[in-house]
Amino acid sequence: MSFSQELRKEAAPIFEAIFQHPFVKGIGAGKLDKEQLIHYIKQDFEYLNAFMKIYGTAITKCTNRRDIAFFNSQISFILHSEIHPHHNFCEQAGVSYQELQGFPLAPTAHHYTQHMLEVAQSGTMAEIIAVLLPCPWTYTEIGARLINEVNPDQAHPFYEWITFYGKNMDNSVTSRFCKMLDTLAVKANSEEKTNMRRHFLLSCQLEYMFWDMAFKLEDWPVALKGANAN
Repeated sequence: MSFSQELRKEAAPIFEAIFQHPFVKGIGAGKLDKEQLIHYIKQDFEYLNAFMKIYGTAITKCTNRRDIAFFNSQISFILHSEIHPHHNFCEQAGVSYQELQGFPLAPTAHHYTQHMLEVAQSGTMAEIIAVLLPCPWTYTEIGARLINEVNPDQAHPFYEWITFYGKNMDNSVTSRFCKMLDTLAVKANSEEKTNMRRHFLLSCQLEYMFWDMAFKLEDWPVALKGANAN
């Protein structure tokens, strides 16, 4: 069993909890509140900004042009392709994408982005891949499961979201990450592999918490006027 397969097996309970989360179930049922969709978009827009920065940091640690090109292509993917599922949520919420950009991070989103950014700055390439992998991996599996369970047609409110991650999003991103992680794991010492496992599993937990944050409209406990909580 490869290292990535070991991680997926260990994280299986978290993946299943994500599949059963009421926000994810709400996507499949086509029933989510406007406020939940808006909160998700506000937070995911900023989260993906951080994700692109981590790709940029990864580029500085690349040792060949092939990997540089891969991370560069993923920045372009977020900028030009991953806006489509956001637009689907915006359309259903009756708001424009532009008006949901530039908001402070809620506690969970703040925790998640800081977790990834810290690993990117101080970790190895293997650790960076480990901390990033749960995001594309969980989303492609969510999309595939919703395709199988719901089989939505174009009348479904979240047809574009589901098909983007379940059909249109190329699974090669997850596969490429897994291959890179497995190759690096062979050369990693026990301490680095322990770090890789810890980063991966924490990101999986935070993926679940991100859905929970959006569903519950999580915010900071004390509102401050004219100041960002983060």
